[in-house]
Amino acid sequence: MRLSGRIIRGIGGFYYVYTEHGIIECRARGKFRISNIVPIVGDNVDIDTENLKDGFIINIHNRKNELVRPPVSNVDQAIITFSIVNPVLNRLQLDKMIILTELNEIHPVICINKIDLVTEDVFLPLYNLYKNLGYDVIATSKFDNSGIDKLKAMLIGKTSFFTGPSGVGKSSLINCIHGTNKQEIGDLSEKLLRGKHTTRNVELIPFENGYVLDTPGFTSLNLDLDEAELKYYFRDFKEYETNCRFKSCLHINEPDCGVKIAVSNGLIDKIRYSNYLNLYNELKSNKRRRY
Repeated sequence: MRLSGRIIRGIGGFYYVYTEHGIIECRARGKFRISNIVPIVGDNVDIDTENLKDGFIINIHNRKNELVRPPVSNVDQAIITFSIVNPVLNRLQLDKMIILTELNEIHPVICINKIDLVTEDVFLPLYNLYKNLGYDVIATSKFDNSGIDKLKAMLIGKTSFFTGPSGVGKSSLINCIHGTNKQEIGDLSEKLLRGKHTTRNVELIPFENGYVLDTPGFTSLNLDLDEAELKYYFRDFKEYETNCRFKSCLHINEPDCGVKIAVSNGLIDKIRYSNYLNLYNELKSNKRRRY
């Protein structure tokens, strides 16, 4: 019997494929090894099975994207999670992660966590800044469930993963999200961890017609970008770039730069602009080291 499904876990040469008939344990056909193709979690695949318990992967569909750490494919969105305090939100890291996700064709959702530890005037300016730039932004707290329902709604029908620095509360948010689905998650995990395959690995958990990557660790994405292209990833520049004297203006040292004037007049956030300069210099420095 030929079925289509999605790999939700892989370990030791076994791949667990989520299908309309349940989870089927599969091995990859030898042709993939010959072609140096390794199935990974998130792959949409076709399998051949006789008993709906085990089978073989016979085809891997084209991937729309692929992450390196953890190895997972076909991700729709990243829940970029930072705490407003403990630890203090790092604006440079936030802006870099937004660019990284967009480069990999992954939709960024900015999650500002631990808002119960501060007053609204502390996190609202940051919330509004990115909201006004057109980003999806959620403010959350596990203690009073602030923003949890909104976060759950963002996950419906999507393949999502949480990313951000250590200690910002990613694991707690994932537990909150799974709160009403503990039995389903427990049954799924029990089936995946049965027998000899007990080593913990990357896993996609089915959730509301979508999937959530259960590994909340920092995810590595490649910043493969020329420094001259960086300006296109700062949405706040677009409105003022038409005022630049030069079409090729990089908004750094050029005279009559509309973006720099906007920064001076408070129309572009100064920290955002400072982050642009830091990332530009980082990319330029990395290029020098490569050549």
